[in-house]
Amino acid sequence: MNAQETKGTNALQELIDDGRVHVMDGAMGTELYASGIFVNVSFDGLNLETPDVVETVHRNYVNAGAEVIETNTFGANPVKLSGYGLADRTEEINHAAVGLARRSAQGRALVVGAIGPLGIRIEPLGPTSREEAQEFYKRQVDGLVEGRVDGFVLETFSDLNEMEQAFKAVRSRSPLPVICQVTVGDDACTSYGTSPEDVATEVASWGASVIGLNCSVGPAVMLEAVERMAEVTDLPISAQPNAGLPRAVGDRKIYLASPKYMAQYA
Repeated sequence: MNAQETKGTNALQELIDDGRVHVMDGAMGTELYASGIFVNVSFDGLNLETPDVVETVHRNYVNAGAEVIETNTFGANPVKLSGYGLADRTEEINHAAVGLARRSAQGRALVVGAIGPLGIRIEPLGPTSREEAQEFYKRQVDGLVEGRVDGFVLETFSDLNEMEQAFKAVRSRSPLPVICQVTVGDDACTSYGTSPEDVATEVASWGASVIGLNCSVGPAVMLEAVERMAEVTDLPISAQPNAGLPRAVGDRKIYLASPKYMAQYA
């Protein structure tokens, strides 16, 4: 599918509705680290500082067959960026990220704006109000919308209350499709104890386009969670597992999920 020919406002929804299985890209952070980027820098800030490195990661995923790629903006909200003195460049960083992904895709893949947790607790679990959380997210969404994404992915959330504020921020700025993904533990529930069934039911009530999971503890538990979600919703479901948690092997920490093992669950 050519992202430019099908137009951003409809392309992602068409892909979601076609009834086929589609492939998204993989992790950005680990690839940036593997390329020599230190972990103590803002990976999101690299969209401005070393855009060529970010483009290379995107391009590699597109060349590997990814049909949808995510912008390098997982932590590009003003709260997280403030830790690097970059809060005032929130919109600029997000806008630039879309351009990098677009150039890398060259019309061969769609581009979704990646939005992650703020990294702070919001009410009733913390001092930040829901309205404040929405305002933080709106600044990120504004940059992504200006860059002309094809849709959005809210990912790695544990607190549905926070994810709802992110969703509302998106909806206040754009009608484009939204993929909503949580992360779960060994019990297939979020760290707040929310079951896959409750996640699916709640997120569907907001009007999400796709419900799913990402990261978590590997493909086995994720498959269980996906199956449980499928029992309570007719919405499309996404799954983006990581390699699980590292195991101690001698004096080393090793991820035991091989490419073959991951492929079996795919």
